[in-house]
Amino acid sequence: MHTLPKVFMTLRAAALLLLFDILFGVTGYVLLEGYTITDAFFMVVITLSTVGYGEVHPLSPAGKVFTSVFILMNIGLFAYFLAVFSYFVIQGEIFKSMYSNYISDHIDKLHDHIIICGYGKYGKEVSQHFLKHRIHFVVIDQDPGKVELMQRAEETILYIQDDATHDEALVKAGIKRARGLISALPDDSDNLFIVLTARQLNPKIRLISRAKDPKSERKLLLAGANQVVMPEQIGGFYMATLITKPGAVDFFSFITNEYRSDIGFEEISYESIPAACRGKSIRDLHIRTSTGANIIGYRDAANHYHINPNPETVLFPGTSFIILGDQQQLNALRDYLSSYPLQPGANPD
Repeated sequence: MHTLPKVFMTLRAAALLLLFDILFGVTGYVLLEGYTITDAFFMVVITLSTVGYGEVHPLSPAGKVFTSVFILMNIGLFAYFLAVFSYFVIQGEIFKSMYSNYISDHIDKLHDHIIICGYGKYGKEVSQHFLKHRIHFVVIDQDPGKVELMQRAEETILYIQDDATHDEALVKAGIKRARGLISALPDDSDNLFIVLTARQLNPKIRLISRAKDPKSERKLLLAGANQVVMPEQIGGFYMATLITKPGAVDFFSFITNEYRSDIGFEEISYESIPAACRGKSIRDLHIRTSTGANIIGYRDAANHYHINPNPETVLFPGTSFIILGDQQQLNALRDYLSSYPLQPGANPD
């Protein structure tokens, strides 16, 4: 069975044709029969709907000819409407269109979100993590099967069905408003292209890329990636460490397992803390005594990490503290920083 090309099956085209048909009929009856606009519109409606009411006023010979032509013209219009209706309802296109518009509207409203390129095993895992932590994100994937998986997910996943290497797909995902992008495609060359494009479209965005070949790591970093993750390398390191340091690995696995432990990490940078906290040492901030959370690391401006920093350590631009605590302590930390300065009489660490 042959069907019309999809370009002809649009509700917009059908609506425009209907509007033109109504204007044509109203104009004809006003000019030929001298009807008022109200009477002419009523005549057009009863003619289009074929309800069989009589004429508003007796028609002249010219009016009868016009009405005959108008009826014949509407036979074709009705057939087109029927084809459009069948296509959109039977094929489900009307619901797909509505859902697509719903997704697009929500994506357009996002700011400081994350873009995930690829909904494979790694992209899906990242998505589940973001859903759990209520982090706004958009997925770009062109595979219809993976798009169907996202549509069937229990929680709404914002997605764009397109090739993530296309500039248009990244722009549609809000690359210029996003704060981060994760490129998790299986092909290193695709990830490299995405990193290059994303860095050009948004110089300030944080870019994380997956890589399979160790030779690709340097290229991705030169292209603009902030960090490159090689899953196979991490997996091998993890298995080796399970042999050499099983107790340490078990402990780390416990505190990072979201389902078994409520312990988590928080990174506070110089730029994110209140102005009153800047220039103060760990000792003077009183974070442990006020919230119970512990500062376990310091990242300097050269991206070097220092474990258990000295109490006199001070944050400067481009540096940050790594803080460990349970969810209650980390929530207390956020409240504490938002209501800084300290109340008089706080005890030092």
